[in-house]
Amino acid sequence: MAKEIRLSGSGGQGLILAGIILAEAALHQGKVAVQSQSYGPEARGGASKSEVIISDTEILYPKVNHADIFLSLTQKSFDTYGSGNKENCIIVIDSSVKTPEGLNVIKLPILETAKEKVGNSIVANIVSLGAIQAATNIVDRDVLEETILGRVPAHVKELNKKAFQAGIDLVKNAK
Repeated sequence: MAKEIRLSGSGGQGLILAGIILAEAALHQGKVAVQSQSYGPEARGGASKSEVIISDTEILYPKVNHADIFLSLTQKSFDTYGSGNKENCIIVIDSSVKTPEGLNVIKLPILETAKEKVGNSIVANIVSLGAIQAATNIVDRDVLEETILGRVPAHVKELNKKAFQAGIDLVKNAK
């Protein structure tokens, strides 16, 4: 069964890298995965998205039609990419994002956590990956953490490890 994931935010928040890491982790687990991305002409600061499909079988179309998992870090990205999700979609959003009533939403202070608790807003994407993993178990936690650490420079491995754990803790503490 294929799972479609859409990660959205503002250009420069690292969500394209997060999508690449998520797809790579799925590949390490023997799954089939594809990743694609899109961002507005302004690139940095405009709405951007990274889409990942993870499946046990061949993937025939590389774009997300209706997300099973949707992440949004900004109001603009939610407004731009937040429609067309599956009815039972797991929606993870930053606490600054306002959503219509009736949606099944996990609202977390992702951006604040990256900046205040981890100490660097640049790792909001990794906090997001921790939150998605804890909320959905879409890929194995250890495999995802190894993939993250394999993708970042040595001098920021501990920062990214801390960010990943912070995202997991956000979901655990929200339950």
